[in-house]
Amino acid sequence: MRDLIKHLPAVIYEYTVQPNGIRRFDFISEACESLLGISPEAVLNDAGAMDAIVHLEDIGQLQASSLVSEQAGREWNWQGRMHVRGKIKWVEIRSNHELRNDGVIIRRGIIQDITERIETARESEERYQSLIERLPIGVVIHKQGKLVFANAFAHAILGGEKRQNLVGTDVLNFVHPEYHQRVIRRMKEVAVGLPGAMIEQKYVRQDGQVIDVETMAYPFTFRGEPCIQVIFRDITERKQVEARIKKNETLLAQLFQNVPMAVVLLTDSGKVEQVNRGFEEMFGYTLPELKGRSINDFIVPEELTHEGVDLNNLITSHRIVSIETVRRHRHGRIVNVILYGMPVMLDNETIGIYGVYVDITERKRVEEELKIRNGELDNFVYKVSHDLRAPLSSILGLVNLAKLPGNTDNPMDYIDIIGSKVEHLDHFIGDVLSHSKNLKMEVSVRKVDFSRIIEETFNDLNYLEGAKEIKRIIKVEGIDFYSDPWRIAEILRNLISNAIKYRQLEQVASEIGIKINIDHLRAEIVFADNGIGISEENLERIFEMFYRATEQSDGSGIGLYIVKNAVDKLGGQITVASRLGHGTRFAILLPNRINSMIGKMPSIGVEQ
Repeated sequence: MRDLIKHLPAVIYEYTVQPNGIRRFDFISEACESLLGISPEAVLNDAGAMDAIVHLEDIGQLQASSLVSEQAGREWNWQGRMHVRGKIKWVEIRSNHELRNDGVIIRRGIIQDITERIETARESEERYQSLIERLPIGVVIHKQGKLVFANAFAHAILGGEKRQNLVGTDVLNFVHPEYHQRVIRRMKEVAVGLPGAMIEQKYVRQDGQVIDVETMAYPFTFRGEPCIQVIFRDITERKQVEARIKKNETLLAQLFQNVPMAVVLLTDSGKVEQVNRGFEEMFGYTLPELKGRSINDFIVPEELTHEGVDLNNLITSHRIVSIETVRRHRHGRIVNVILYGMPVMLDNETIGIYGVYVDITERKRVEEELKIRNGELDNFVYKVSHDLRAPLSSILGLVNLAKLPGNTDNPMDYIDIIGSKVEHLDHFIGDVLSHSKNLKMEVSVRKVDFSRIIEETFNDLNYLEGAKEIKRIIKVEGIDFYSDPWRIAEILRNLISNAIKYRQLEQVASEIGIKINIDHLRAEIVFADNGIGISEENLERIFEMFYRATEQSDGSGIGLYIVKNAVDKLGGQITVASRLGHGTRFAILLPNRINSMIGKMPSIGVEQ
């Protein structure tokens, strides 16, 4: 083995570093003298003898790379120059790394003469320089931070008109200040043999223009000396394009999410790719629930399944679709929509489908309400013309009768009849005005005093025949109630008025019972009388405009219609039960708006 080592064209060595910092060669082969010009004994006696022959410009890099290798616990590799018998030789040193339990570092390695290889590399270097001059990327080489080479494209990117404008300058002159510390740290890493990965940073051209570049650095031997080569390319235009794309994507994403409609993006096979917030709000489904699944399985009613499939087929065949249809919310309710379907095209191929849903449920409701109102208007015009003209005709007839020659009737009898007709006409007009006010006036929430409203209503209706004989049973319990006092008064006025008008005229003592129970959520109003009652076939129509279930009263027939509309305006519910000859019972539930008033009142419990 010793003969083998002796005749190897390389130096074999073992080197140790003690925990106290002492360094020494424990073994070095005899080739040390022929290869390096120093005896093995000199090196074994003094480890510094090896450092003494290292070229002055390379000793720092040797020591630094050795220290980094020790600290990192990895193999060491160094190339540099040494003075051997008056000549410069290039050598390469390689070693492994072993850390013993006692803290001693052992490095076993080899030293080789690479002068011929370096000379050959110089020839390759010249060919390399000739090649990179033609490359459409920037290439610079710097030594200790000073540029020693820059190709033509580097001059073009960095703004140098002539090559000498770049060679000899500090590499940091072209680095944007905010990247200085990063580049300095990277230069140190590359100098000890660590290649720098591709990164993006900013350069400053000679004319002051800031550009975006993509760079990569790695150790490089130039003209026989250790340097750093940097390859870079100008990506300013690419970054600008990316910024514009990102901006457009952001604008499109925000438009997609914030458009006040439900939007779904499907794949060309009809699977959900994306939905916006409007879709989630309109139909109750989130993207994780829908992604990758067929939208028809979720929002298309069973009876319209074929419609959903046909729409997808039409859209994928490059047609834009617009239809009025219905879709289903996750909780089962039907949503009236206008559906717009549009293909997303790329190179004349459908790559996706946009579905846009406009909720027209409110519009449909308004249309239905408009139909009802138009029907009511026709009925209203007829009834008004009849109910206004009838008393006016009677009054006009009485006036003409009074003017007849020889008429000896008492004029006061005519005046009494005219007064009755005018009073009837005034009540009818008052009901019509109440109905109009209920439709148009916004709900005004204030504290409601049921007891006071009921008392005032009975007093106001005291003029009605039989009103004074009515027995009242009133009970109001619970907390404060907040709603619209005017509409509450209208509801009670019409119910009390009807109970008086439709009382039993014989044998039975008339009674009106009003029981009100209030909590934080609602007021439950039970209104009952023992009047003539309503037949079962008439119950379904009593809330219609101008409907009269009995001929006992000459009322306008609009009272219960006003009651129903007022309850609806307040967000409540009303039901009725009745037996002919036994009386009628109304049950009304009205929401208590007390929570909406908290914070607006000076103190809870004090009447405003």
